[in-house]
Amino acid sequence: MAEQQRKALWREETVSTEQLFEGKMISLQVDTVALADGRTATREIVRHPGAAAVMALLDGKLLVVEQFRKPLEKFQVEIPAGKLDPGEDPLTAAARELEEETGYRSKSLRLLSEFFTSPGFADEKLFVYFTDELEPGVQSPDEDEDLNVEAITLEQAEAYIRDGRISDAKTILAVYAWKLYTLTGRL
Repeated sequence: MAEQQRKALWREETVSTEQLFEGKMISLQVDTVALADGRTATREIVRHPGAAAVMALLDGKLLVVEQFRKPLEKFQVEIPAGKLDPGEDPLTAAARELEEETGYRSKSLRLLSEFFTSPGFADEKLFVYFTDELEPGVQSPDEDEDLNVEAITLEQAEAYIRDGRISDAKTILAVYAWKLYTLTGRL
């Protein structure tokens, strides 16, 4: 079957949308969709403006922030990250979040990867940047953020993954990219 025929058979057309929730960070809707065979189904969809994160190396160590994550009911160690403001360029958001959360600015940020976090139910796209060119800035976390900033070695990062202190996709991706970088000199 040709690619276009396959896509046409599997495409879901939206019949109706019911908006259930509109928050500061996300919205939730339920779409009724028409399937190619004539049946209908429902899809619960979380809308998110997207986010940017930074894999920042300072003197050969990874800058991370530890904070309590209510959905998980535990503290997590993560690379600095935050949501995009409406219409904001992901590069601008990455630079802002790096300084706000860690107190460091970057002389240059390079896109490492971009991906959808949970495409089965959400449209959030995450942009991960890399830098090893840092200079002191001003830390200014959001007023509801309590962060502990740390610079960790690759061995510590791998131990944090094993122990579950690092368990989010963006930070695991950053740690494995960092490992590749140390082995090959390339990202």
